[in-house]
Parts: sequence; structure tokens; C-alpha cells
Amino acid sequence: MMDLFKTKRIPPPTYRPPLEASQIIEVFAQLTLHQQAALMRLMSRNLIIRTGSEEIMGYELDFNVEGALVAAEPASDED
Repeated sequence: MMDLFKTKRIPPPTYRPPLEASQIIEVFAQLTLHQQAALMRLMSRNLIIRTGSEEIMGYELDFNVEGALVAAEPASDED
């Protein structure tokens, strides 16, 4: 007899195999600029930008959409 209420269990992300780089690029290409900016905010937590003698931590940046680009600029002190 078939169980009508049986649901397929999806394993948690830690038990699933990681995505390949090409799959990540394909997903990123399908995102809107606002979604890409949000993802950049998350990724920036693990980012250091070195420019000459200066180091900028990724969490010190604001990512915003300007026209057809995502712009990163130093975060304002209001945050």
C-alpha cells in the first residue's frame, strides 16, 4: 500500500556534496544585481582588501546597486 503522507527527506547542507565552481557561477549569473549585492555583503565578512599600505575589512564596506553595477564604498558611521 502506498503511503500518501510520506515526504521525501532532504539532507541538511552539511551532508550534501558541495557544488562545483561552474554551478556556483551559473547560479550567480542568474541573480539580480540586488541579490548579488546581498550575497556580496555576506561574502565580505571573510574579505580583506589591501590597497598599497591600507587594509580594508570587507565588513567595513557598503554594497549598493548603482545603475548596472554593484558599488562598494566605506560604510557610514551611522550603521
